[in-house]
Amino acid sequence: MMKKILCITGPTASGKTRRAVDAALALGGEIVSGDSRQVYRGMDLGTGKDLDEYGPVPYHVIDVAPAGSKYNLYEYLRDARRAIEDISERGRVPVVCGGTGLYVESLLKGMCLPEVPEDRELRQSLEGKSLEELTAILAAMKTLHNVTDVDTAKRAIRAIEIQTYYDRHPETEELTAPARPLDAVIVGVEIGRDERRERISRRLRARIDGGMIQEVERLLGEGIAPEDLIYYGLEYKFVTRYVIGEITREEMYSGLEIAIHQFAKRQMTWFRGMERRGFHIHWLPWDMSREAFTEACVRLYRGEEAKKN
Repeated sequence: MMKKILCITGPTASGKTRRAVDAALALGGEIVSGDSRQVYRGMDLGTGKDLDEYGPVPYHVIDVAPAGSKYNLYEYLRDARRAIEDISERGRVPVVCGGTGLYVESLLKGMCLPEVPEDRELRQSLEGKSLEELTAILAAMKTLHNVTDVDTAKRAIRAIEIQTYYDRHPETEELTAPARPLDAVIVGVEIGRDERRERISRRLRARIDGGMIQEVERLLGEGIAPEDLIYYGLEYKFVTRYVIGEITREEMYSGLEIAIHQFAKRQMTWFRGMERRGFHIHWLPWDMSREAFTEACVRLYRGEEAKKN
């Protein structure tokens, strides 16, 4: 039987990982990632794994797929549920931490998905279309995907491919319908727009200075095709384009900074949508002391009222 889950979510650069680790230590828990890119091995700085922050806390669904592969929602739900079941069976508390709204919401809903095979004919018919055209196609479909989570043409094509499969196989609708929702307490790390922008810009500078360009060069040197790294979007999209000479360093930095700010805004849009869809997110200030934030998480998990000061 699965234990109650504590889920800590929020936009990028809000400090989720540290908060989740502190809560896991207090509750006797283990972390289950809710991030769509931290699953890839060797993609560390660009995905913000911050593995040194975990200390003695075990983590799951991180480094489970090779860089260059296309890990998807079906695989995530399978792996995350297995991790949660394993943690629960050992009497520990599952602490889901991540900001990929689609992954987190689908997991908490209890959603199960069939594996969707590649449709080469459909992919060929979509090749050459712009991201804007593909996004419009996706938006017009009855889709599980949120168009804000798609920032490259390849990702959009895959999303269309998945939804097309469901449309052509109506028997899968029963499989994709949410099962019993997971018993979870959701805590959101609330951070103001100005503070979020400042933290994003500061973290981006630190990552570039810390070797993010070298990380991409290493991945390319290992034989991963540039288009496969660009597929992952954000850091890997812009840094790869810089490394292969498509854009200047200034264009890389400014374009990436803008893209991350836009991404954070889209994340908040998703979380507000989750609330409209019936999820209760307990928002706690990003600048609460570690002790106060952890105490609030523990109280909420135990069904008590949290103090926000």
